[in-house]
Amino acid sequence: MTLLAIDWLLIIEKLILIAIIVFASLGIALYTTFAERKVAAVLQDRPGPNRAGPFGLLQPFADGLKLIMKEEIIPSHANKVLFVLGPGLAMTAALMTCSVIPWSSHLEIFDRKVDLQIADINIGILYIFGVVSMGVYGMMIGGWASNNKFSLMAALRGASQAISYELAMGLSLIAVLMLSGSLSLKTIVDGQMAEGSYWNIVYQPLGFIIFFVCALAECNRTPFDLPEAENELNFGYHQEYSSMKLGFYLFSEYINMIMSSAVMASLYFGGFDVPFLDESTLAPNIAALIGVAALLTKIVIFIFVFMWIRWTVPRFRYDQLMNLGWKTMIPLALFNMLVTGALILLKAGV
Repeated sequence: MTLLAIDWLLIIEKLILIAIIVFASLGIALYTTFAERKVAAVLQDRPGPNRAGPFGLLQPFADGLKLIMKEEIIPSHANKVLFVLGPGLAMTAALMTCSVIPWSSHLEIFDRKVDLQIADINIGILYIFGVVSMGVYGMMIGGWASNNKFSLMAALRGASQAISYELAMGLSLIAVLMLSGSLSLKTIVDGQMAEGSYWNIVYQPLGFIIFFVCALAECNRTPFDLPEAENELNFGYHQEYSSMKLGFYLFSEYINMIMSSAVMASLYFGGFDVPFLDESTLAPNIAALIGVAALLTKIVIFIFVFMWIRWTVPRFRYDQLMNLGWKTMIPLALFNMLVTGALILLKAGV
């Protein structure tokens, strides 16, 4: 009976944690759209949104209300089941990534140790790759079900782009896995926080650059936003979508950007680690809250860099994008993996 009660408490804890992370992700994504417009305004020397609420802070709610109030249109020539399934699959895949990210250490509530990670599975990296790959189906299904040639062309671009850059991303990760000896994100973060260790960016600067460039391509961000190239393909793979179906596609892009930032922070920048701070000297709850704040700060910095690049770097041609992925990123990732392996063997004295 006691064991059953503990199991129920664990389930309740995880459900509460899932709800908090999902709603926090949606809230951050909502205001990331606002931040994107403000960053663009600063870089282009203009005010940006400033009418809805003080300093324009209610603009995201105005945009969301507009999407909700728009007429829901399903083209008569579309595959209606798949047309509805596409944006739902894209949004679900984007949110599922957060389940293996360690947001901080743990809280102590009523003598219970509550881990701030939904699931610490020993194949966390493989899980993330699997979920990211599933997000490609949301794009492909939406583009194909629309029965629009521009949507289909954009979806094919997006799928081939994702497949190409996932290879280089996976190869760049192998070097990190060789250093940490684990596929668990929690173990990778703990290894960077261990005494005498440094963040993986110190050991893997080239691997991080490769991973970051591939993350830009995976998130369809400039200069790799070919699936949404308005001047070439009208409006991209969500050409025929309106109302909240379009909102799901747009939101999933921002949530992917947030989760990519969290993964990069965990893999290369110590996750929730704070430099020069000994968390063991603090109360567990204080240390956990500081860890959450540290990880969110790193995520915000990455998001700003994503936005900065969007409004600074021009879009590649599609042949340039594919050449970069296959002829530059993959060879560099292989080189980085081989050099890392050789250095590990030299250090071990083999």
